[in-house]
Amino acid sequence: MRRLGWKLLRESEAVPQGEVLPLIAMPARLVLGEWVTLFGAAPARRRRVLVVGVDDALERARLLRLGFGDAIGAQPHLEEVESRALRIEEQIHSLPRHREVGPLRLDLLAREAFVAGRAVGLHPREFALLWRLADNPGETVGSGNLLTDVWRLAFRPETNSLAVHVSRLRSKLRLSGLDGLIETTLEGGYRLATPAVPPPAAATAQFALDGYLRFGEERVR
Repeated sequence: MRRLGWKLLRESEAVPQGEVLPLIAMPARLVLGEWVTLFGAAPARRRRVLVVGVDDALERARLLRLGFGDAIGAQPHLEEVESRALRIEEQIHSLPRHREVGPLRLDLLAREAFVAGRAVGLHPREFALLWRLADNPGETVGSGNLLTDVWRLAFRPETNSLAVHVSRLRSKLRLSGLDGLIETTLEGGYRLATPAVPPPAAATAQFALDGYLRFGEERVR
């Protein structure tokens, strides 16, 4: 259990580089702001969360539909919590076949990107570059990280291979109607021009508030 995070981590808390930890959230113990933030988090963050303390089966079903990793009742056995958290960890580290970024659909098996069902026509390294940027849409990935993850290089080469591949990738995306999808950041890295944490829709925010009031009734005065 040494790798599991047994509480809801705030954004300011550091997670070791390369580590992706399952998190446990207990709605009755979260303040309203934390609960709303949790519902407004990116899908990649929500699927890391095991929600504990949800006795209502319909509420658990809604949490699962919203993309949370799992949801269980208020008095689970510790072994059940451990097993469910470990299952979330396995899912976190497994690669999905498909990823979608706006109208762009990435297929890991075909190593190709599609827009409205039409292939973009990517070379393997162009696809690997796009797939890496899609790990966290909207977040900057440094040039050094791209060279390490895509090129498997631990040093910065003298050539401008990364810039050349980004330029070619942008050209192909432009022809597919996705001009400006890849942005160059001030730090010298790249990112996909998609918000990392989209603002929650009104309905989602209202459900977050309603859910908080239901789960934390003993805290409401």
